Amino acid sequence: MLLPLPFWMLSWALIAGAPAWVQQGHDGAQWIVPQSRAFAAGPGRTPIQIELVEARIRVLEQAATTSLEIRLRNCGPAQEEAQLLLPVPDGAVVTSFLFEGGAAEPTARILPRDEARRLYDEIVAKLRDPALLEFAGFNVLRSSVFPVPANGTQRVRVSYEHLLPADGSRVDYALPRSESLETRVPWRIQMEIMSKDPISMVYSPSHKLEAQRRAPGHFAITVPGTDGVQPGPFLLSYLLERSGVSASLFAYPDPKVGGGYFLLMAGLPASLGEGARRIRREVTLVIDRSGSMAGEKMDQARAAALQVVEGLEDGEAFNIVDYSTTVSQFAAAPVVKSRATQLQAREYLASLRPTGGTNIHDALLEALRQPPTDGMLPLVLFLTDGLPTVGQTSEVAIRGLVEQDNAHNRRVFTFGVGTDVNAPLLDRLADSSRAASSYVLPHEDVEVKVAAAFRRLYGPVFSDLQLETLDAAGAATTRAVRDLIPARLPDLFDGDQLVLLGQYQGGDPLHFRLSGKFLDESRSFAFDFDLGPATTRNSFVPRLWASRRIAFLVDQIRQATASGAGNPLIGHVDPFADPRLAELAEEILRLSTEFGILSEYTSFLATDGTDLSDWEGMLAACNGWLDEKAARTRAGTGAVNQALNYNTGKAQAELNPRNGYWDDKLSRVEFSTVQQVCDRAFFRRGTQWIDAQLIQSRAELAPDRIVELGSEEHVRLVDRLVAEGRQATIALAGEILIQLDGQRILIRNR
Repeated sequence: MLLPLPFWMLSWALIAGAPAWVQQGHDGAQWIVPQSRAFAAGPGRTPIQIELVEARIRVLEQAATTSLEIRLRNCGPAQEEAQLLLPVPDGAVVTSFLFEGGAAEPTARILPRDEARRLYDEIVAKLRDPALLEFAGFNVLRSSVFPVPANGTQRVRVSYEHLLPADGSRVDYALPRSESLETRVPWRIQMEIMSKDPISMVYSPSHKLEAQRRAPGHFAITVPGTDGVQPGPFLLSYLLERSGVSASLFAYPDPKVGGGYFLLMAGLPASLGEGARRIRREVTLVIDRSGSMAGEKMDQARAAALQVVEGLEDGEAFNIVDYSTTVSQFAAAPVVKSRATQLQAREYLASLRPTGGTNIHDALLEALRQPPTDGMLPLVLFLTDGLPTVGQTSEVAIRGLVEQDNAHNRRVFTFGVGTDVNAPLLDRLADSSRAASSYVLPHEDVEVKVAAAFRRLYGPVFSDLQLETLDAAGAATTRAVRDLIPARLPDLFDGDQLVLLGQYQGGDPLHFRLSGKFLDESRSFAFDFDLGPATTRNSFVPRLWASRRIAFLVDQIRQATASGAGNPLIGHVDPFADPRLAELAEEILRLSTEFGILSEYTSFLATDGTDLSDWEGMLAACNGWLDEKAARTRAGTGAVNQALNYNTGKAQAELNPRNGYWDDKLSRVEFSTVQQVCDRAFFRRGTQWIDAQLIQSRAELAPDRIVELGSEEHVRLVDRLVAEGRQATIALAGEILIQLDGQRILIRNR
């Protein structure tokens, strides 16, 4: 039976916390508090465990109802009482509190933030563990849950309502959860958003989303797979539609870069209407029919090509270019899709037979130079399963076809089939033409992969995008922003959204003009953003920018070391003897340490054997891995995994707190010794966490002063960090060496 909270108690605020640890509370009860670790509840007692947290969130016209079901398990031989503590925001109202069991009446009371802080301090002092301080500054709901039966389970259900904050047309939702990497309790998160106004886009900087639009103002959202257990709060923003393209901006102030960082999110109209003039597509399929494609790969490639042709709208155009040692074409120029041309394409595809070598250069040349179809967006789907072996095989020469000789601005979407492909080359062909690269791994199906990519190319809405930054008078300026990523904006297809990151200079409002071909007409959209709301609580902004920047820098090294006549870097014993590459490598290391972002080139930062005070030694290690992998590994699984990581990094739109990436065996790698917290990063050495700012300053890693957990000085330090929104930086387990006000402070938590 589920027991309800008495009606007179339903005015209390509540918001859910993170996966929890357990400790003995008052009168023999066990604390269930919002953090990640579990502790024995006294000698001979087994702590209650949190098995699962399910969150169901419903937003109706900016009013959010959050419902949580927390499943507890008692593995001990005796029933237990749990004291549940949940951090709460100002202004939230509890609408339901229920749990199973036989208690006469559940009891609960709200603790204002000062009283909650005293309780936190009391628990932390007893445990000699600071983890609960991550939620200092919140009010908290406290309630007894009894019984949690012996060798049994208990379900606690809590619902609360609160009004979501808005910034212009953007509405923001946050579900606090611990940032600790030790968070392992699984979460399931579902969300539904309903609005009378159409919703242009939904976006989360914290988690991947599966978002299904059910109506112009209605989204159903799920956090898929294992992302629900990623540490950190669940953050989601949705953007209400305005005229044409809608946009909003998050800003993070940072005087070190002359102003700060920004994230610009922009979405398309929710519904284009039946009368809208969509941009039509011209699609050229380029199919590798070399001998290595024989068998299943060739069958799948034929099926993929046919599926693309059949998927075109009436009136759109297509062509087929097939190649091995020589190059052939279905038609001299793209033809308009009709029943007749569709049947002819089917017959042509059935006639293809794999044989010979791989003439990538000439196949690409024929696809690019064919006369374009007026009024259509020209797309190329380029498939290959091997390295160039016939004709011009220079990597530099082949990519030059797209970089310099693509007169009709065709978008070249590349598909590497298997791992025996030149991954840096395929990535560059796509990047330099506003397209994307994909890789069909040995266990994957060519037809499925190509079809999935083609579905995303449905209904071009906004093409040839250009972003201008304007001054207060409306004139173009180059001084307001810099280091935009992506530097070249992609075309936006139906359902796409744009997430652009960069740095801003000064503190004056930002003015942007986004221009291009919108629904087959030249259009411009102007956006003005005040930087007054910039806050360090938007710490995801600089970290996402740094993730993209690292990917960009690594690719600069990959491309600079491409094979080709006249490339002075080819054959060098040490390519980083070139000062240009040496500068790129040092910036990769600097960003990796500053933001706690690891890759296969900097994973050594996570190991105890790396001396964080030896910058030159770390730089030499970084150079070595960049040389071995980025510069010299062009094909094979060791190149394809780098391409997968690069494609993820260059478009990074949500945080990666565990620093996951694919290794050279295409296995997933994650780390627990580098912690991203608020706008800081910490590296663990033994039982000590070291602030990345100390590594950046190349200071001695010896403290100027020591602060003991629970001391008056520690209390004052927590108060200061709560005011700054950075209290989680001193809530890590173990000793913490942090830089504050130019001092190295060692916080002893044991």
